Amino acid sequence: GGSKSVPRKNIKDLGGKPLIAWTIEAAKVSGVFERLILTTDDAEIAEVGKRYGAEVPFLRPAELAEDTTPTLPVLKHAIIWLKEREDYEPDAAMLLQPTTPFRSAEHIKGAVELFEKTGADSVVSVVEIPGNYNPHWAFRVDGDLRATLYLGGAIKTRIKRRQDLPKAYSPNGMIYLFRPKFLFDPADPNFYGDDIRAYAVDEQASINIDSPEDWVLAEMAVGRLRAGAV
Repeated sequence: GGSKSVPRKNIKDLGGKPLIAWTIEAAKVSGVFERLILTTDDAEIAEVGKRYGAEVPFLRPAELAEDTTPTLPVLKHAIIWLKEREDYEPDAAMLLQPTTPFRSAEHIKGAVELFEKTGADSVVSVVEIPGNYNPHWAFRVDGDLRATLYLGGAIKTRIKRRQDLPKAYSPNGMIYLFRPKFLFDPADPNFYGDDIRAYAVDEQASINIDSPEDWVLAEMAVGRLRAGAV
């Protein structure tokens, strides 16, 4: 509820509905979830979530609702609460952050299909990195401003043509599908496991709202989506 970059962004209107509604509606249409649970510290966000069809069985503790709060303890809190209060233990969980509003029901179903087909520990949505930012073209610069290839080697040895670059991908924050047991790994709590599969999504669907500039991009994307539907 206390977002600083875009105040109240989770319930701010985007294309005629609250930002959070985009995610809840896609999740419901996908039909893959046994339960759709919203974790928030904010009563107003909770009411909006309920209105669009999410469960809000608890309000998140204040210490897990800071701008700097990592995702892992938020997920652990939700899983523990459901186990202790409702004796409910999911076999798999999917993290759907409202700040990536253009994930569709088909994206969600596609990630689940990949998860089931491969038996992976987790599926993470990714977007292809543009050629200019490919790690094979990235430089490392030392204290003397001496440049070398980030992945190692002299600059003159780098791959010359963009067409010859191996594809590289970055997680886009849209989908994290995982087995909850990894959250409680005593040595290394995480929501990935060891066998991680990538679910590739296009650049427009990957828009992630972290700043006012991102919000403008999202509004433009809504316009393009609606123009394409006409």
